[in-house]
Amino acid sequence: MVPVDDSALYLRDTGGPGRAIVYLNGAYADQSHWRGVISELGDSYRHITYDLRARGRSKRSADYSFETALRDLDAILKARGVDRPLLVGWSYGGILAWHWADRDPDRVLGVVTVDAFPMGLTGEAGRARIRKLFGQMRLFMPLARLLRLTAQMTTDEHIAVNIDANEIGDASRPLLERLACPVAFVLATGDSLGTKGGEMDEGRTVLEPIVARNPNVRVSARVASNHTSILRKDFRAVADAVREVAPA
Repeated sequence: MVPVDDSALYLRDTGGPGRAIVYLNGAYADQSHWRGVISELGDSYRHITYDLRARGRSKRSADYSFETALRDLDAILKARGVDRPLLVGWSYGGILAWHWADRDPDRVLGVVTVDAFPMGLTGEAGRARIRKLFGQMRLFMPLARLLRLTAQMTTDEHIAVNIDANEIGDASRPLLERLACPVAFVLATGDSLGTKGGEMDEGRTVLEPIVARNPNVRVSARVASNHTSILRKDFRAVADAVREVAPA
């Protein structure tokens, strides 16, 4: 466990001399989703996974803000003595990776983004959709928390994290256009919880002008699985993107 503020983050580090990869989870997910990618890449790399506050085995907190998540990544890197990691982020973790790489361009080797893109539910209409979605699940949230199917947060805290992520992600286009490190995207197809009618595929198209403007950004693969199942079904495509950005 890595102590941070009023919390403690559960961490695993395979160690070894290989390039260090730090895996950044989805908004409410834990580090278990990376097993397939890690197994595929093997011991040629050093794999570091951790759970965000109140996710997985990490402790609860009074602060689940995006800025705090960035500072927690700093704490993980300091605790493990890691310089210039490759950041591999899925969904919310992908957005975290972009912002950390933009803030510390001299400290990052590269970024692999798994089905995150700079578009989200924003404005009052978007916030209302998010509140409605989690409001419909409010009665089931205690059981979901008990079974670790979601974060150890209240429903209102889940809502706040989701609104924060959507608004920050949507505003990240200029950031992606200026990133100076290699950035590879692995994109899914289809919708996700809370989206419908091809909204997510529409969102993925916003990457096209970014790829055209920034030679450091490219799409490594488009896979058949959806946003939720991509790490389970297409972990090999994610591993291939890692090898392209940072060969063992």
